[in-house]
Formats: sequence, C-alpha cells, structure tokens
Amino acid sequence: MTQPKIIVLDDDPTGSQTVHSCLLLMQWDVETLRLGLADASPIMFVLTNTRAMTPEAADARTREVCRNLKQAIAQEQVQDFLVVSRSDSTLRGHYPVETDAIAEELGPFDAHFLTPAFFEGGRITRDSIHYLMIDGVPTPVHETEFARDSVFAYRHSYLPDYVAEKTAGRIPADQVERFVLSDIRAGVLERLQHLHNNQCVAVDAETQADLNQFAQDVLTAASQGKRFLFRSAASLLTALAHLPPQPVPAEAMRQYTRNGKPGAVIVGSHVKKTTEQLQQLLETPGIVPIEVDVTHLLEDSPVQREELLSQILDQVHQAHQQGKTSVVFTSRQELTFADAQTRLDFGVAVSRLLMDVERGLPAEIGFLISKGGITSNDTLSDGLALRTARLLGQILPGVSMVCTPAEHPQFPNLPVVLFPGNVGDRTSLAEAYRRLSAS
Repeated sequence: MTQPKIIVLDDDPTGSQTVHSCLLLMQWDVETLRLGLADASPIMFVLTNTRAMTPEAADARTREVCRNLKQAIAQEQVQDFLVVSRSDSTLRGHYPVETDAIAEELGPFDAHFLTPAFFEGGRITRDSIHYLMIDGVPTPVHETEFARDSVFAYRHSYLPDYVAEKTAGRIPADQVERFVLSDIRAGVLERLQHLHNNQCVAVDAETQADLNQFAQDVLTAASQGKRFLFRSAASLLTALAHLPPQPVPAEAMRQYTRNGKPGAVIVGSHVKKTTEQLQQLLETPGIVPIEVDVTHLLEDSPVQREELLSQILDQVHQAHQQGKTSVVFTSRQELTFADAQTRLDFGVAVSRLLMDVERGLPAEIGFLISKGGITSNDTLSDGLALRTARLLGQILPGVSMVCTPAEHPQFPNLPVVLFPGNVGDRTSLAEAYRRLSAS
C-alpha cells in the first residue's frame, strides 16, 4: 500500500503542530504547489489564512487554491492524495464553506469526516460530543468561550447537531453518520467502503491510538479507490503521515537559536489562555514588556500610527542592546464593534502594525515567537514575506517551530515559533521562551 500525499489546506498556520520536516507553503501559485507535491515528506501544508476572512472571501480563496492544485497535481503526476481542510479544534472556522468548495473543485468524494480531536490541546470526542478538557474535566465545547466567538459562534457540541446548525439544515443531524469509539476500536474499514456521495461522518477519538486505527482503515480504503475529504484538527495528521520522531527533541531546540542572541515575542491573540500565559511570561527574567495600545488604531490616523510604531521599535531595539527579549503585546481590553466585518477589518489593522514591528526588529535577533494563529500566519506570509518554510517540529506539544531559508534577505535561518492562542497551560509561553533563551 503506497503512502498518498496528504495535502492540507490550513485556515491558519498552526495545523502543522503535530508533525515535522515538511513544507509550509505561504503561496499557492502552481509552481509553489508543485514544490510541495514534489517534496519528500508525505505531508504538505497550504496556509490559506481563511479563518481571518469573511465566508465569501474564504470560499474564493479555497477555490483558487484547489484550481491551482488540480493543475499542480496533474503536472507532478500525483496518483494518490488525500485532502484535509484543517481547522480549529474548538469548532471555529468556515464550515461547511471550505469543505463545500473543496468538494466542488476537487471532488467527487465518497465522504467528508469531522475529526476535531486534538489531544495535545486537550480536545476529545466521545459519543459524537466534542469536549475541551478544563482542569481535567471534560467540558462540552459549546459551554466554553470559543462557542461565543463573535465571528464563529455555535450552540452545539454534539457533532450531528453542529453540522445541522452550520449547514442551516441542509445536512440534517439524523443524516450524519457516526463512528463512535467502539466502532473505531473495532475497525471501520467495511463501513468506509460503503460510504458514497460525500456522506458526512462524525468521528470519535479519545487517544492518539484511536486516530491511528481510524487512519489505517482510511488509508486501506483509499488504496482501494475510495476518495475522502477531512475537516480536521491536527491530531489526525499525525496518524495519516506516520512520521518518525522529530530530528531535534523539543527540549534541545535552543541549538537553533542564532548565535545565542535574545529574541522577540509578538502576541496578537486575545483569548483568555493567551492572556494568562502572557502574564507568566512577563514575570520571567530577561523579558522587557512592550504594550501596544490598539485603541489608537480606531482613530485611523496615519500620523498617530507612525508615532506608535516608532515608539514600539525604539523600545525593542533598546531591549535588544541590553541583551533582553522584548515582548510586544496588544492591549488586553475587549473592544466592541458594530458588526463582524468591522471587527475583521480592525483585526487586519492591528496585524499590519504588528507586521511592521516584525520588519523593524533587529536583524541579529536569535529567535522569534509569534503568539496567535492569525498573527502567526501574517508573520510567515507578510512580516517575513516567506514563500515556503521548513517545519522543524514542536518545541512544546501542539506548538510548531519553523526555520526561514538561508537566503532570507533579512533574517536567514531564523527559528520562528508558531504558538496557537488556545494551546498549552499557564506556563507554556514562558517555557517556550526558556527553551530558546541562552539565559
């Protein structure tokens, strides 16, 4: 049974948080996609950043990627491949917009699977109910802050009801196939072989072994001609790619830090977990906090913006000269907006400021940590202006690190940590800093 190429359309840049040694593509022209398809790794990631977009823009970008993929697949003569729409393990994102677009452009598929379990982040699915572990207690995700997201709110943790809600009844709850734990552990190959017409399937998983078993059945069915699409969190990718351990262990990743120099940390995420982690980091020796009052951006004054940027960079360079790592973070107060589009537009304005900060960082910094999914995507595609990046592995469970190319004009061979907003415990951000810091 040959290993199919696993093509991941990632709606933010953190979906590679359980694998290593593969390419992340920040562009999706046919030639760049061919680089990913031709790479030796069994898995590749196309960073679409659609979670930061309106549904209409997400649909358009997904279709653009798929149409270019179709050409690249034909030119590279790729025979076997699986397509994964990777999204958030707390059910936030443009479902079914993206899976519908992929199915129309790259289909037909026999089924699309919802596999939101992400064990490194404490997300499990049992009896088709998706849970987030909070202080060791499994909490249905609709009872968490994520379900109240101002853009991606939802009311159901029971996945068939979630599907019915998100598809506005086009896929009724009773039409969602369910693979519960007992099914997964007994094997679902026979049921996979009978799926057709892009059947929606909700998949349980409590441990990595569950997804390993499911993936083996999926790969077997795919080798026999079945075509599958996945709406998934990251843990399924571990099972599908079946990689050996990463080359450099997480606790030894300091060897990637350039010349033992201090680094920089950029924090854009606003979820509660990020704020708690930020507080811990700011208490760590060797850190200089630099708060960005984003309310200044509400006034839409270019002069004020340039003054703000100049003040931030002055503080960053001063900290670096003192041998310390600057932590640039957005003000934590929750702002209210007239509608979702206004909120998205403001988020874009904040991100542009942070990317200008990154472009103005000292050229000899030792490392960069980007906190937040959208912030991390913009770091790769805008702040560092990368076409591709090689994934080194994870510095913490669920927290990836990539390296810029040796020929990067400003930051060659720079290790960059992509830290999702909702991953880790209170001390994780500080621990990532310690693992890269010489102090």
